[in-house]
Amino acid sequence: MEELYRSAPEVYNAIMNEVEREHSNLELIASENFVSLAVLQAMGCVMTNKYAEGYPEKRYYGGCKWVDVVEKLAIERAKELFGAEHANVQPLSGVPANLAVYDAFLQPGDTFFGLSLSHGGHLSHGYKVSFTGKIWNCIQYTVDPETEQINYDDLLKLALEKKPKLIMTGASAYPRTLHWDKFREICDEVGAYLVADIAHIAGLVVTGEHPSPIPYADAVTTTTHKTLRGPRSAIILCKEKWAKKIDRAVFPGLQGGPHMHIIAAKAVAFKEALSNEFKEYQHQIILNAKAFEEEFKRLGWRLVSGGTDTHLLLIDVKSKGITGKQAEEALDKANITVNKNTIPYDKEKPFIASGIRIGTPALTTRGMKEQEMKKIAEFIDRVLTNIDDDKIIEKVKGEIKELTERFPLYSELREKRKEV
Repeated sequence: MEELYRSAPEVYNAIMNEVEREHSNLELIASENFVSLAVLQAMGCVMTNKYAEGYPEKRYYGGCKWVDVVEKLAIERAKELFGAEHANVQPLSGVPANLAVYDAFLQPGDTFFGLSLSHGGHLSHGYKVSFTGKIWNCIQYTVDPETEQINYDDLLKLALEKKPKLIMTGASAYPRTLHWDKFREICDEVGAYLVADIAHIAGLVVTGEHPSPIPYADAVTTTTHKTLRGPRSAIILCKEKWAKKIDRAVFPGLQGGPHMHIIAAKAVAFKEALSNEFKEYQHQIILNAKAFEEEFKRLGWRLVSGGTDTHLLLIDVKSKGITGKQAEEALDKANITVNKNTIPYDKEKPFIASGIRIGTPALTTRGMKEQEMKKIAEFIDRVLTNIDDDKIIEKVKGEIKELTERFPLYSELREKRKEV
């Protein structure tokens, strides 16, 4: 960081302040995680200088010998990690990955299904304000009002009625197991493509903590951060018979030159994810989420769907008279970072919301286990049940400082910080 400190001190200072924020806060946003220093170094490497339109050994630029090496490594490691027949590691992030799959399988105006945003889906699954909801005719399916889980019988009835050409599965705020075999049966019944967006659960999938969609789906998309603990980017996995369609949709369909420094970081992250330590880490993510579930129930909070099978929980804070926005802001004062989130059949607007979403990947990366989860749940309860009491919130903040000091983050960077 020496050269950055000299040439752009304001940027250096903002980055170092962010390092300190990540260390001193309890990061509970389910889609966030902390990458290794090796991944950070790869992201900052000289491969950012290289244009490499095309694919390994079929580039439109010269000088691609070494970027071909890292892209091929990333491809082979992704295929090994997921057990996939084909991998495209060039998508810049999750939404472009989903767009590429839609482009490969659909024509503008075609009908596809996606889980409703307020029921746990994602913007790129056909939400009305998203590009995906404007180019294609998306019908949003919902969860059962009683169980707050997907009812596969109801989904089949809807599919038989509407005849989608593609069903997008996966979610950003759905805490339960996704049953890919049932989705496949529905798709086969109506002749639809099955696509799985496993951005949130990819780390759980590759370690067997959640069923894999690879045997069932025509294509699988995932971001490479979140539970996978790599750089902010994405990949697409598919059966070999769809490889050319997917590759052409990514390039030249939607993208030009891939970000080779990020692909290098993906290759590093995939190697890390193939380790036994990563398997243990993912199992601890689940144990920590179950510890949260147990403690929040004991404290009297209503959990959407009654609990969790994954890395995240949705807490209905409106049931105790506060909004998601109020909860997020109050917790932030105590150095607890969450995000407000709509819950199924929410009557509040998304910017207000009736729930908060919390996840365990980032805390688990720091080495925290069940005992810490129970303590953090108690912190959250104390803040939200005393939401207007600044003295109590400040006391919780002090206790959190003690906790984060026991589980330091990016010590190497923090210890070398220079004053600007």
